Amino acid sequence: MFRLVPRRFFAGALLTGLAVAAGAAETGGEATPAPTPTSVRAAPTRPEDVPAVEEPAPATATAPAPEESKAPEAVAPAGAEVPAAEPALAPEAPPLPPVKDWLEAQVELSRRGFSCGSIDGVPGPQTAAALKAFQRNEGLRETGALDKATKQSLLLTAPALAPYKFDVVDLAKLRPVPATWLEKSQQPELSFSTALELAAERCRASPAFLRKINPNFNWTSVLPGAVITAPAVTRSTAGAKVAKLHVRLAEHVLEAVDDTGRIILHCPVSIARNVEKRPVGELHVTVVIPDPVYTWDPEVFPESPESKVLTHKLILPSGPNNPVGVAWIGLDLQGYGIHGTPEPENVGRTESHGCFRLANWDALALLGLAWTGLPVEVEP
Repeated sequence: MFRLVPRRFFAGALLTGLAVAAGAAETGGEATPAPTPTSVRAAPTRPEDVPAVEEPAPATATAPAPEESKAPEAVAPAGAEVPAAEPALAPEAPPLPPVKDWLEAQVELSRRGFSCGSIDGVPGPQTAAALKAFQRNEGLRETGALDKATKQSLLLTAPALAPYKFDVVDLAKLRPVPATWLEKSQQPELSFSTALELAAERCRASPAFLRKINPNFNWTSVLPGAVITAPAVTRSTAGAKVAKLHVRLAEHVLEAVDDTGRIILHCPVSIARNVEKRPVGELHVTVVIPDPVYTWDPEVFPESPESKVLTHKLILPSGPNNPVGVAWIGLDLQGYGIHGTPEPENVGRTESHGCFRLANWDALALLGLAWTGLPVEVEP
């Protein structure tokens, strides 16, 4: 004799068991996979240990055993809302520190497109101008000083200094730059002349500053793989679109802005020595040329002794020591353009024959932003 258990009892027991299994799969409010239940097997028995059964045992109403390889699934009642699983939260990154000195400020400004000229770790007019441009973008008071509000906005995204390794290809190209225009025109390339010049331009640094922070480095005999400490400047303008260039003659500054007036690139610029050769008003970009060659005209350089003996123009090859550097952005005024220079230390401090002269690294940055037809507003 055995007692039948009502059918509704088994249904309730099954739902209760399933709900318990579902609850065990939730931990701390975060969605985590339910562990697969381990199969439980009875210890093996010998036939003689099994008691004899004279008649079949009556069937008992029990819930079917779950499969060993599948976890029980919770079935929500019809119409019930199933809460969405919360995404796992990534660990929070530590907050970025504010810049603490002028070296960090110069490096971080340069990373953000506010060039201070050659990085040297000390304040100066070009650093102050870059800082004012950054403050203008951030809606801060334009003091040109590294005040508390500016430090809170100018956060250091990476260490200011990092190792720089000399590459075998770059070192193989080093050669002295000839003194005369004629000899320059006979070179295959006007490349870097020394390892110090190479490192200074690649890292946007003052050569004197590199010597200072690498006091024991032998600059006269640099082998491939040699490592120095240098400013860690990287700059990306991906997705940036320039709407206009502004050249402010009195400030010796060039700025590229978007259609809202926000500054994308700020850099010091050299302007014409003679006031009558300084154009004022709106010009436009007509051509953008990387690694340009240069045509030397003796009539443009009457101060050169060679102009007295050379009666024809010379074509100088491309390279960082080309007179117009590594980039030429031509304007719709005959003979005028924005270009690089082999002497970044003099940018903003000396005058040109009429063009707007930038450090090579700033000329390259502008090269990636300029487009044919881009307006260039030259302001007094």
